[in-house]
Amino acid sequence: MKEYYYDKLLNIKTRGDQQGFNKSLHYHRYEPTPYSALEELFRHYEINHDDYIVDFGSGKGRLNFYLHYFFDVTVVGVEMNEALYHEALLNQQRYVKKNGKGKIQFVCSLAEEYQINPFDNRFYFFNPFSIQVFRRVVNNILRSLEDHPREVELVLYYPSEDYIYFLEQDTAFEQKKEVTLPYVYEHNPNERFIIYKLTL
Repeated sequence: MKEYYYDKLLNIKTRGDQQGFNKSLHYHRYEPTPYSALEELFRHYEINHDDYIVDFGSGKGRLNFYLHYFFDVTVVGVEMNEALYHEALLNQQRYVKKNGKGKIQFVCSLAEEYQINPFDNRFYFFNPFSIQVFRRVVNNILRSLEDHPREVELVLYYPSEDYIYFLEQDTAFEQKKEVTLPYVYEHNPNERFIIYKLTL
């Protein structure tokens, strides 16, 4: 019910999973974060008006529109699948008609080739790709911090053990918060968000 309600509220179409498979084994199939999970996350996790949020594997743009509508933040969606990228652009046209222009951008690019903006400070991952790609993306973020020191946070939904191990063993990121999803976490311990923070 929430899937229908929020898509209608935002004037977008993000329901349904990806048909077929990506050409690369390193990139996982599109599946949007459930709206009920986003509600729970933002009950416990605060973002600010001046945050710049990057969604890696943004698909049709659900998170981007949700964040802009409720928090008026700058959001960038990075999506390597051209068909999904074009669906996100169609959603953007529909969203703008109902809700006005916003600081929403979509980039059709491999995640590891996305140029980290000096203002980007929150990064969202719904287990979008292999650990090899994740390492490269995190290393790009760390290189960006060398030139533009700032506090950054990574938000992982349905986090893979590989992601967690890498962050905790090979980087200076520290776990800031865990948000578990009521009613589903007890049946599936992956139904949670983990937020990692790095302060320079």
